[in-house]
Amino acid sequence: MPQDTTTGATRENPAGAPPGPGTDGGPGGYRAVFAVREFRAVFAAHLLSLLGVVVSELALTVLVYDLTASPLLSALTFALGFLPYVVGGTLFAGVADRYPARRVLVTCDLICAACVTVMVLPGTPVGALLVLRCVVAAVAPVFTGTRTAALADVLGEGDLFVLGRSLLRLVSQSALLVGFGVGGALLTVLSPRAAITITVVTFLCSAVLLRLGTLDRPARGGAGGTLVKESFAGARAVLGDRRTRGLLLLFWVPAFFVVAPEALAAPYAEAIGAGPAGVGLLMGAMAVGHIGAELYVGTALGPAARSRIVLPVAALGLVPLALYAFRPGTALSLGALVLTGAGAAYVIGLDQWFVEAVPEELRGRAMTLLTAGLMTVQGLGMALAGLVAEFLPVHQVVAYSGAVGTVCTLALVVEVRRTRVRYRSARQG
Repeated sequence: MPQDTTTGATRENPAGAPPGPGTDGGPGGYRAVFAVREFRAVFAAHLLSLLGVVVSELALTVLVYDLTASPLLSALTFALGFLPYVVGGTLFAGVADRYPARRVLVTCDLICAACVTVMVLPGTPVGALLVLRCVVAAVAPVFTGTRTAALADVLGEGDLFVLGRSLLRLVSQSALLVGFGVGGALLTVLSPRAAITITVVTFLCSAVLLRLGTLDRPARGGAGGTLVKESFAGARAVLGDRRTRGLLLLFWVPAFFVVAPEALAAPYAEAIGAGPAGVGLLMGAMAVGHIGAELYVGTALGPAARSRIVLPVAALGLVPLALYAFRPGTALSLGALVLTGAGAAYVIGLDQWFVEAVPEELRGRAMTLLTAGLMTVQGLGMALAGLVAEFLPVHQVVAYSGAVGTVCTLALVVEVRRTRVRYRSARQG
């Protein structure tokens, strides 16, 4: 078999990686992913930029409040981390396939570094801070979608890709637990602008790691018109296919409902007398469950087992939130949230189904659309939960979220099961 002497890749092993889990001659599980040099660079860049973003979000929120004394503007600063995702993911998704992945990733990091540099200047007005926050958030889905599509080039489309995605997701979940704590500690010794400056360094370090640590592969798809036209064409192609549309919705719909207990953690903690410490516990419980379950699924289960659990775990993932109907205390609430977080482990197998179903020439746009939609529905879910809580007790809102979300997810599970049978038949035929 001809082999690329630069990448060590063959058609059977496009990543140039050691054999994956369950094969002879190589490490298994997550160790096999870290054995790929390019992935180590991608992972380190992700870790640096993510910690920087989490710290800057907290510091920027504090800075805007210090400048305006407005709780609304302070909250808006945090919300702007979600809302522009739909703009970037819709209008600029074509970038992910139109240009070489390494160039896109490095350019995104440099744009974000430049935006944050302007943020830290003493004379930057609040309006400009909010606009720059929007720019960084709009760039994020393009970066994430491009990186996810590039993972299939780095790790191949098989089990290593799934585990690589899992590792990046685990880091993101861990950052929610660690990043805000680190940011809070930094703000006790640094001014908000000084803390934000750290993000400039992390973005630049991420750009250097990606520039020097990854290969310069050609663009995945050619330019077929304007960027916006190409982006919309990709979205239509992905959403127009019944199989990929169902898989996207199986990512998005549970995420829309699962954010309710986090969005309402503060008023619920007050209602049950849990105090400020209870707010932190309630907000971090689902992340703990998610991390633990995904680590177990990624290390103890093979590809076939991960595939088998996708639909049943997705169907049952929101059921523990029904416990909120009885207005549980802190301990039972934490248990329900940990179980709900553990239910998110179904996405490991779902990742594999999605990358298999999406044509290679659409992969960058599909991954960008997936990321943009996921962040957007979470933002909308938080807003809707807060709105409904104006009229209903908080515990009922969370319970209804679990119940309605379960019904919607069950309908999706039936649809995805049907398309899976047809998809298999089409591939075999």
